[in-house]
Amino acid sequence: MKPSDAKVEIYTDGACRGNPGPGGWAAIIKTRDSVKELWGFEPQTTNNRMELTAVIEALKRLRSPSKVSIYTDSRYLKEGVTSWIIKWQMNGWKTSTGTPVKNRDLWELILKLSEPHQIEWHWIKGHNNHPENTRCDTLAQEAIEKSLRRMK
Repeated sequence: MKPSDAKVEIYTDGACRGNPGPGGWAAIIKTRDSVKELWGFEPQTTNNRMELTAVIEALKRLRSPSKVSIYTDSRYLKEGVTSWIIKWQMNGWKTSTGTPVKNRDLWELILKLSEPHQIEWHWIKGHNNHPENTRCDTLAQEAIEKSLRRMK
């Protein structure tokens, strides 16, 4: 399926209290017509899993093939999806040292969800007053706080 002319901007962030520990993720999806904020929580996770989950949850919300710009402050996510993943697949999901790739389940889901879209990946410096990145960080932290309060 060919991407439509619809342009979508996705901003993502993940957070974790301890690593591993309770984690939160957030995404902002901007289209010509709307802005949607998404967030969620995992009771026991890692920061990297939350970074990947934010992108996954945003991509799940796209209803049709689109031209997508994804902005992340995670070099792990950006480099993983634009460079490392090709080598991991060629090596049977093993790293250059022969160890299994961490978070393979999430990487495979990102690949699947990305298929219908034309995606450009962008790295932005975190905690640098970028409005959407700051908002995503706030939402991810709030998701952790709210969930921890509910668990008490």
